[in-house]
Amino acid sequence: MSTRRISSVCRVGNIAIGGDNPIRIQSMATVDTNDTEGCVAQAKRIIDAGGELVRFTTQGTREAKNMANISQRLKADGYSQPLVADVHFNANVADVAAQLCEKVRINPGNYIDPARTFKHLEYTDDEYAAELKRLDERLVAFISICKEHKTAVRIGVNHGSLSDRIMSRYGDTPEGIVESCMEFLRIFKREQFDDVVISIKASNTVVMVQSVRLLVKQMDAEDMRYPLHLGVTEAGEGEDGRIKSAVGIGALLTEGIGDTIRVSLSEEPEAEIPVARKLVELIPECTQLRQEAEKSIKDDTISLVIWASDMDTLMLKAAMSVGALLIDRKATKLVLKPLGLTKPVPASAITLLADAILQAARVKFTKTEYISCPGCGRTLYNLQETIAKIKAATSHLVGLKIGIMGCIVNGPGEMADADYGYVGAGRGKISLYRGKECVEKNIPEEEAVEHLLQLIHEDKHI
Repeated sequence: MSTRRISSVCRVGNIAIGGDNPIRIQSMATVDTNDTEGCVAQAKRIIDAGGELVRFTTQGTREAKNMANISQRLKADGYSQPLVADVHFNANVADVAAQLCEKVRINPGNYIDPARTFKHLEYTDDEYAAELKRLDERLVAFISICKEHKTAVRIGVNHGSLSDRIMSRYGDTPEGIVESCMEFLRIFKREQFDDVVISIKASNTVVMVQSVRLLVKQMDAEDMRYPLHLGVTEAGEGEDGRIKSAVGIGALLTEGIGDTIRVSLSEEPEAEIPVARKLVELIPECTQLRQEAEKSIKDDTISLVIWASDMDTLMLKAAMSVGALLIDRKATKLVLKPLGLTKPVPASAITLLADAILQAARVKFTKTEYISCPGCGRTLYNLQETIAKIKAATSHLVGLKIGIMGCIVNGPGEMADADYGYVGAGRGKISLYRGKECVEKNIPEEEAVEHLLQLIHEDKHI
């Protein structure tokens, strides 16, 4: 049985993350952060479902300042869970949020670097060093504010928003993802600021797992023990979103890695909490099942016997138990043998489940792949309705990858390996991508799905 990695402790308001504390469960609001009533109501639903931290997007100073109103309302109603401000593109907003929230998330890919352009830029050693100095000066000022207000920090690296600077030196690799994080961590360590949590997220489970493992090794090499937040970003919705999350998050949890998790689903945020809680509950059993599954491998096939009373439990158990083995390509075929189901399930349903797990681990594609974000206060259109429309029209296109993203924060980057992308460009406006190339901008939302389908049709996929 694997043992949990012992991290340092990060204090966030009235809870502690890391060390021997329980694995914390969190989610993120999807309403506009200026909507105090909506934010308070949604935060209550998340917390009532079992969420221990609630994150809000703070894309500007106005949103950051309104976090104080949201916090006051929640506390007045007896809700004391910490609130987290999510900041992109504007370091000044992080400074404001750090004075008002228990925790601030900053993204190394866009804290001082501009948005990713996918252009290969050349940096001399001196130019690269100058950029690191600029980062150092800006980050030290932020750390000073966090120290004064006892505000925790999450350094949240997203595969989809690595800076062009990092890409120029390291490429689109786990090494680049890890270095993007380490540049920040070295400054935090030097400044003796310890209330830090780290996340490395990707929609690709293989990239996510490989990068987190590499980060742990690099931190160990540099004498760092910061706690880790786990998640598969843009996992999607329904069964596919749950399976992809269980494969990626579960692979690391069964290795003893992880101090807090979020299951990112394109659904109402409170729906994420029971899934995350179940993954945590299943750690001991799935760690044992993973070991049994590895011993079962023969002829490139995992044969796994699983006890489960219902399909939902079977789905999470199976994905979590074999995720790492498939990601590491210890086998590329999967046979599931369920026992204990209270309702009869046809063999075809079990085969479809096995195929879905193989697809989530990027081993074998048997259906359309949807890379869809969970939405947040930045989302610029009706995400759930749009996903339903696009799925209804494209679900027969086996192997095609379609990204459906609420805004540009991770949009073009996280769906960089998708064949097509549908990205919020402005309120009620959509931009379409073929691969990394934007082919149509600012389409009215009511026309955009048809434009996407026409694009796919022109490329002979429909």
